[in-house]
Amino acid sequence: MAHALATSSLTAEMIEEVIANLPIQGRIILRLLLIQYLDITHEEILYMVSDRPDPRCVSGKKPVTTMTQESITAMIERRNEYRRRARLRRERTWLQCVALNNQARMASALATRAAALLAARGVSPETIEQLTAQARSAVPSTTLRLLEERWDNNEISAEEYQKHRLVVELQTQLRFAERFKKRLDLAQREQHTSDRTTLADHEIGHIWGIPAGTLAARKVKFLAQYLTALQTKCSGAAAGPDHNLSLDLWKETLQVLARTPIERSIATYDGLEQTESALLEKLTAYAMIRIPEATETKFWNSLVYGASSNAMHSETTRTLFGLQRLVSIQKDMDAGDEALDEELLKRTTPVSKEPEPLATQNQTGPHELTELQQHILHNFLGEDVSGRASDKW
Repeated sequence: MAHALATSSLTAEMIEEVIANLPIQGRIILRLLLIQYLDITHEEILYMVSDRPDPRCVSGKKPVTTMTQESITAMIERRNEYRRRARLRRERTWLQCVALNNQARMASALATRAAALLAARGVSPETIEQLTAQARSAVPSTTLRLLEERWDNNEISAEEYQKHRLVVELQTQLRFAERFKKRLDLAQREQHTSDRTTLADHEIGHIWGIPAGTLAARKVKFLAQYLTALQTKCSGAAAGPDHNLSLDLWKETLQVLARTPIERSIATYDGLEQTESALLEKLTAYAMIRIPEATETKFWNSLVYGASSNAMHSETTRTLFGLQRLVSIQKDMDAGDEALDEELLKRTTPVSKEPEPLATQNQTGPHELTELQQHILHNFLGEDVSGRASDKW
């Protein structure tokens, strides 16, 4: 209980202050571990470059490493690459949770409005409840095929057709809502894991370029220093030499940093769905849940993981363009009752059987050629020396 009270006031500013007061090696270790939240300064980059052992010397006294612009640039590029991966993972898990939450709400709202439209057309509450219970096992493809055949054979009126289509929409949206909620639960677990993931030792070693044994010793040393300093700052009393450090402080650190604002990446179109206009059109249909159930999972995976064959799989070019645009479209979507009713009625209205009126043909006689048209024809025909039109063509 005392520990909970001591760490309840922990803030991101306190964490950064404690890390800033550590020795430079400790600051580097902590900021590399928490690279998805904290940044390595240029001064620390220079220290890391100078601290690397010379790979040409495997025994004896190590010479002083000479810093070059090439080695500094290589260190910065490695730092940037690992930071980009960690922060893109954090942003991706957050975006997919936001998108799935919006999708689940939209599916539930559409199902509610479909039930209301059915009730307005004389369907009893008991029947609607029964249809809701049967939604999971319903097969819409067969129902739609039989319904279209009856409509084409004039065996059903437009009102009855629309009522049956509303039943299909009700059950479809209920299945979508259940699917999105299950997927949201998995996405939240992934986000929880991602927020508490730090760089592994081999990743830090790749950035810094120091041996694994040296890195492990520094990690243990400075993590203990950080936890001791943090506990002292939270409790206001210095910890004794025999005091056991609690790992809850480290978990609390990750929880506090996970609540900090997420840095949004600048996403560019990455080739999904072949063209950007086609992707935006499909995202709009996805946000309104007009996409078929059979292809929805594949499209979602292509947004989250780049699993579509139409997407570029290079780690450098893959971005969060699709997820970012989907969330933006969801925010601009009108989810009012009138808009949803209009959308459902538009989906369920049968296709008219009356042939479209043909465009009336122009009955006017041939009109005179304009001067420009005469000039073009004259160039095609050509003329002889006397000025008469040539008959060679």
